Formats: sequence, C-alpha cells, structure tokens
Amino acid sequence: MKSAQWYRIGFVLLAMGVILGAFGAHALKKVLPAESLQAWQTAILYHFIHSLGLIAIARFTDSSKAMLWSARLLVVGLVCFSGSLYFLACKTLMPFSVDFMGPITPIGGVCWIAAWVLAAIGIPRNS
Repeated sequence: MKSAQWYRIGFVLLAMGVILGAFGAHALKKVLPAESLQAWQTAILYHFIHSLGLIAIARFTDSSKAMLWSARLLVVGLVCFSGSLYFLACKTLMPFSVDFMGPITPIGGVCWIAAWVLAAIGIPRNS
C-alpha cells in the first residue's frame, strides 16, 4: 500500500472519530450511564491519537518495512481497542451480549505498543 493510501486511511479515521465523538456527546449522553460514557470517551481519545499517529508515519511507509507494519498495527489496534470499547460502552443498548469483546481491548493496546516500537526502529536515519 502506498503512503498516500495510509494518509487517506488516517484522514477517514479522523472523520470517523469526529462522527463517533459527536454521536457519544449528543445521542449516547442521554441513554448511557456515566461509566459507559467514560469508556466511550477513552475510545475516542485513543482513536484520535492513533489516527494522527498513522498520518505522522504515513510518509515513511514506502521506504521502510518496519514503518509499513507500524501503520498496519496502528489500524488493527484502533479496530481492536477503540472498536471493542465502543461496543462495550453500548452493551446495555445491544440486543446481544458483547462481553466477549472485553479481552479484545488489550490486544489493541499490544498492537499499538508494537506499532510505536516498530516506528522507532523503522524511522529512516536521515529524517
């Protein structure tokens, strides 16, 4: 995947973060308990941080395999960490149990740790 595609993915993820943040602030605020709203806000915060991180490393994905894997792991981590928290925050609204997603959240965190370590290793020396 070319760096331009990683930029696009990062920008789309940022747009999704704004949409989900607004949804949480307006629609969910009225129907979720405070603890669930806090989980939603945590998901939003990490969603934004790692979307921006993806944009920051996108320019290096064409020249470094480590940076390419870092980009991939940032996206997987976002889906696992923030995605699972979005579902878990809304579990009282779901017609089915989402408790199985609890163990998925830390998998996303591990993906992010690996992504940032790979970014540190993979950044070109002349950058």
